[in-house]
Amino acid sequence: MYVGTRSRKRKRWPFLFLALIASGAFAYWWVLDTGITLPGRSRPTATPTEIGVKERLASADLLFEEGRMPEAVTAYREITEMDPSNAAAHARLGRLLTLRGRVDEGLRLAQRAVEIDSQSAESQAILGMALDWWGEYDAAIEACLKAIDLDPNDAAGYAYLAEAYADKGRVEQAMQAAEKALTLDADSFFAYRNRGYVHERQGEYDAAIDDYLQAIALKPKIVYLYLSLGRAYDAVGDREGAMVEFRRATEVDPTDPTGYDALGMAHYKQQEYEVAVAQFKKAVEADAEYAAAYGHAGWCYYVLRRYEDAIMQFEKAISLGATSIEYYYELGLSYAYVDDCENARPWLEKALEIDPSSGPALQGLQICPKP
Repeated sequence: MYVGTRSRKRKRWPFLFLALIASGAFAYWWVLDTGITLPGRSRPTATPTEIGVKERLASADLLFEEGRMPEAVTAYREITEMDPSNAAAHARLGRLLTLRGRVDEGLRLAQRAVEIDSQSAESQAILGMALDWWGEYDAAIEACLKAIDLDPNDAAGYAYLAEAYADKGRVEQAMQAAEKALTLDADSFFAYRNRGYVHERQGEYDAAIDDYLQAIALKPKIVYLYLSLGRAYDAVGDREGAMVEFRRATEVDPTDPTGYDALGMAHYKQQEYEVAVAQFKKAVEADAEYAAAYGHAGWCYYVLRRYEDAIMQFEKAISLGATSIEYYYELGLSYAYVDDCENARPWLEKALEIDPSSGPALQGLQICPKP
């Protein structure tokens, strides 16, 4: 038997038909590429792509790393507006604003980040930091512990936990958390800064200074690192060294109000009240909504017995969200000293709601007793 190959007859498409198909395909893709809308079809509305948002977030992070803080604030804020569901942008903007003294707004953004993604270790850790700076230490510890539970290798979570533990007075646990943060990331300026803070709370100022210097070496354009270092110098009696660091903070970022405020407070402690007021004015020039500088200027005017000026400053601070008992009773006393008991009493009573034994508030109500 002869075994051979069977020939298959191929079906041939007419050339004209193939040409029509090719030209139709070309026309279709040309229409898509040029943006012309075909009859009966609508083009999808352009929205931020995931890749575009990621690129913008990476750019904002780079600005932060380079110490270009005003630009970083703008970049993060633009992302939150472009993509309101981006937890990372909300959290990182919240952290940056907290570092720049806008703790109330920073906390709101951190809370929003956790609302968007409660399973984000980064968002929980930054919420812990913001809560701690707001004075809610127990809630801060809880948030940081949740961050660590979500990601046991999160160095930032341990670093923020160290600060919260220190503020709560649990210094042994604070040091353990700080050391763990450095074990996980030996280049974390947050970890060095917060270990220094733990040392400072224990009265170990030389060790604190060493850690603050290490943090500055890692990130030389972060204002609050210089404020921490200046505070430690002041604690050991080196007032000139403290002044140098506070001035350096204002030079590192002239748009950050916290440097001017710290420098003003240093002059206030030395009873150089007019010089202090000049620094507080620079602080509010840098950020017109930085409440602390108005309140601190109020302290200076109060000591100088310029009560009308003190009233203006205290009221501005309070209108921006400041809740210091000292602002309340000194505002009340300022009104009392200008014979305006009607406006004095509400502030004195508000101070007593916080501390019923407040001596200055009780003194004020003796000047302005209830009718």
